[in-house]
Amino acid sequence: MKMKKLFVPLLFLSLLPGILIAKKKNNNLPYFFIQITDPQFGMFEENRGFEKETVLYEKAVMEINRLNPDFVVITGDFVHSSKDMSQMAEFKRITAKINSGIPVYYTPGNHDVGLEPDNKSIDTYKKNYGSDRFSFKHKNSRFIGFNSGIIKANTPGFEKKQYDWIKRNLAKNKKACHTILFCHYPFFNKTLDEPEAYSNIGLTNRKKYLSLFDAKKVEYIFSGHFHKNAYANYGEIQLVTTSAVGKPHGEAPSGLRIVKVYNDNIEHSYYGLDEIPESITFD
Repeated sequence: MKMKKLFVPLLFLSLLPGILIAKKKNNNLPYFFIQITDPQFGMFEENRGFEKETVLYEKAVMEINRLNPDFVVITGDFVHSSKDMSQMAEFKRITAKINSGIPVYYTPGNHDVGLEPDNKSIDTYKKNYGSDRFSFKHKNSRFIGFNSGIIKANTPGFEKKQYDWIKRNLAKNKKACHTILFCHYPFFNKTLDEPEAYSNIGLTNRKKYLSLFDAKKVEYIFSGHFHKNAYANYGEIQLVTTSAVGKPHGEAPSGLRIVKVYNDNIEHSYYGLDEIPESITFD
């Protein structure tokens, strides 16, 4: 199935669940995609406005269109308040400016589905943004995005159903060149055994999922939530936490991550919105 991205002003995402196929520009390697995370409209002014987020996100979308990646993944926290329709409308309005030839995929953040996702919050998310997970193959690599909020909250029923779905989709990667995952919460930020905190996933589910990912030869997990850049590893898996395109908490300015995919290697770099290269070059 070939995915076609359709937008209307207030409902920009096709509501197709499950497995999606990224649009192919050609079958050649290398190529690149862009990860952005935490635009979080309303955060700068604590829900009193979102002018700063608008400026930053419009600049990010302008750069995306100029660079023309194979696809874009937004790893959650689209808005600061999931009940604020004006924040949601502004996020959708600007996202709709991404060129129609660039597929866009989404994973929910805690500000999108809540700290303890339930039927109501997940259904509301799906109504507004589409499925809370995705899986597609692009140029012989497997890409999977999922709802890490239900892993963090260890929500009964939801967690098991999604775990089984992830496991089934990972089973399809036997001949994949690379397997790359996307979610909002980092599984951990520095060490595998670090205590659970607001910025990571609890130890039991952390080890459960990372053991599965390691067995299925996952290479990278790209996440957000932290509003800082952070890098860690679990065996051969690289855990990359990307700073916010909205309000940052660390030294890195608001920006995005460019990921280059080669046949036998993956390279990635974070760029502030005023530091993005004129063009993408490959070694």
